[in-house]
Amino acid sequence: MGFMERFVSKLGSHWGVHPDDRKRPAADAPVRRMPMPARLYVPLLQHIGTAARPTVLVGQQVLKGQPVAEPQGMVSAAIHAPTSGTVVAIGEIAAPHPSGLPLAAVTIEADGEDRWADLVGASDPFAIDPLEIGKRVARAGVVGMGGAAFPSAVKLTGSLRAKIATLIVNGGECEPYLSCDDRLMRDRAAEVVDGIRIALHATGARVALVGIEDNKPEAIAAMSRAAEAYGEIKVKPVPARYPMGSEKQLILTLTGREVPATGRPSDVGVLVHNVGTLVAVREAIRFGRPLVSRLITLNGGAMRAPGNIEVPIGALVEEVVAFANGFKEAPARLLMGGPMMGMQLPDLRVPVVKGTSGILALGAAEVAEREPAPCIRCGSCVRACPVGLLPLEMAHRIASADFSGAVGLGLKDCIACGCCAYVCPARIPLVQYFNHARGELAARERAKLRAEAARKLAAARAERIEREAREKAEAAARRKAERDAARKAAAPATTTEEATA
Repeated sequence: MGFMERFVSKLGSHWGVHPDDRKRPAADAPVRRMPMPARLYVPLLQHIGTAARPTVLVGQQVLKGQPVAEPQGMVSAAIHAPTSGTVVAIGEIAAPHPSGLPLAAVTIEADGEDRWADLVGASDPFAIDPLEIGKRVARAGVVGMGGAAFPSAVKLTGSLRAKIATLIVNGGECEPYLSCDDRLMRDRAAEVVDGIRIALHATGARVALVGIEDNKPEAIAAMSRAAEAYGEIKVKPVPARYPMGSEKQLILTLTGREVPATGRPSDVGVLVHNVGTLVAVREAIRFGRPLVSRLITLNGGAMRAPGNIEVPIGALVEEVVAFANGFKEAPARLLMGGPMMGMQLPDLRVPVVKGTSGILALGAAEVAEREPAPCIRCGSCVRACPVGLLPLEMAHRIASADFSGAVGLGLKDCIACGCCAYVCPARIPLVQYFNHARGELAARERAKLRAEAARKLAAARAERIEREAREKAEAAARRKAERDAARKAAAPATTTEEATA
């Protein structure tokens, strides 16, 4: 039994935190569309799973929406050209990650024509076999656009096999500053609902519950109007509380069901998709369009013109910021994603990817960093934890390298939401402890697998050497027997007369 199961009755409605959402004025600004940059840097790994394999060559002409890399393995995603032009490089670029480590990418020089490849859509998606919908979504390279970037086709086809009953549509967008999902529901509610209906058909689910935080009244109203003709789609306002947009928390709030720590939503008969993902699914099925652009939020105290912008995948962050009139002050921190779970950027010369929900440029007053202090045992982290963990106790175990002890306290239940660190008056970097422990445990597991693989290879080598030695000995014995037989056959026959003489 996981910690969520043990503590849910005690937690009641007091989990999580209530940070200032800081979504306006960005949420209220009209959506803008970024012009196509001169070059696009399209990473081959924009999803959870294995990187895609390039299918184009340097110098090749490509059209918008044409595949440039194919998925490798079950959990992977196709990559497509975001515009028409020429492939000028297949090599490494800086990753949109704090490490700034190299990441394989296809670089495309735009020809300015933005010509689409020939695409095949469906005028009636509901006449398509559900399994075929999953295949088309896979070919379109659609991944989860709420940040997780899990290949959507895997979830759709897996849910069909699991016979899930409920589709949960995640419109929570609980991270402060971010408003791209809010804007999408306000402006394109009918498209979101159409995507929901296609996902219901693809999975066989009977009902869709659309969870939207109650601090988004315009989105709730727009989605309610768009869904009123479909009784199977129910818009459900939920409390504005971070991390309400977390998959497990939203499932628990909307259905009362709890996903086991090591389980999946399908284990409780549920599938969760982000609203942006469902719009991308609709584009793939109705029009055959792959995922080559997305809506992202630009926000933060250092941003001159906060708002939401439609951006081609592979555009550099510095070009997106320049389109939004740049900074009004030097940013104290640059983030891709939200302030709670987003990643700090090494610099601006990194590309926008499929999972990019926002670019934040925080001012010095918003960051207000100070050094960690000793714990005062206030219990704030325990009260804030949405899954009922004991964050400080886990951190103590990790600090003393007792990783198994941290696992015993529920480390695997942690959703890395950052609530504990947010409320800690001592500013102890609790989430960093947990991420370090996860990394160490993963490294140990990899080392264990390598050791096991080495053991198997050594055993196979010893067996091979023994077999080869045995086969050599047997071959030598056969050759000796053949030589003896040949000598015996070649020896002169001894007649009776010769023997008498």
